[in-house]
This record gives sequence, structure tokens and C-alpha cells, in this order.
Amino acid sequence: MVYYFSKTLDMSFEDAIQKITEELKKEGFGVLTEIDVKATLKKKLDVDFRNYKILGSCNPDFAYRALQKERMIGTMLPCNVIVQESDDGKVEVAAIDPAASMQAIDNPELADIAQQVRSKLEAVIEKV
Repeated sequence: MVYYFSKTLDMSFEDAIQKITEELKKEGFGVLTEIDVKATLKKKLDVDFRNYKILGSCNPDFAYRALQKERMIGTMLPCNVIVQESDDGKVEVAAIDPAASMQAIDNPELADIAQQVRSKLEAVIEKV
């Protein structure tokens, strides 16, 4: 099962972060957290790793609606978007497919919300 949408870009890592953040905002998402995996692994394990950031993105309207339908849904929020650099210098952006992750929850009321969020995140990846 594919659980994410992705796209490879021909731009710098930092430009990709800026572009994905702009496109997320256009679809009503804000970035709540930014985890620099490369820096964290260097600090905690003293290992070198490729450029890799996890952006915890949230659309407040959809998050609120989901929280009203499922009290423990916060364990699956926010919607993570990653930006990572490959060995060939290309940059890949990817977002979780919320419809795939919501299949783990036995609550049919979440399906419509998940599909709407899925559409928005697909649009973000497509436009970046």
C-alpha cells in the first residue's frame, strides 16, 4: 500500500522547503514543527546524514473536524511532509496520504475528512 505522495524536484534543498511551505499555506496548512533530521542525527549519534527535514503541517479546520469525530486522532496529527536530498543532488518532497493512514481507525466518519485532506495534500505536491 502506498502511504504517501511524492515528487522529485530540480531545485535546491532550501528552495524546496520554501516552495512546499508556500504551497501548504495556499491550501490552508501551517507548519507547526520542523525537524532537521540531519542535524538531530549528527548531534545525538554523531553520524552524517543527507539533508532531510520533516515538516509537521496542519490545517486547523480539518484537524478540528477530525478531533470532533475521533478523540484519539491527535496521535496521527499533524500531517507530515518531508523534504530530502538524494545522492544525485535532486530533492524529493513527499506527504502522507491521510486516507491511507485513516484506514487504521475504525471510524467511518473520518473517511470524508481524510479524502478532503488527501486532495489538498496531493495538490500541494503537484504544484511544488
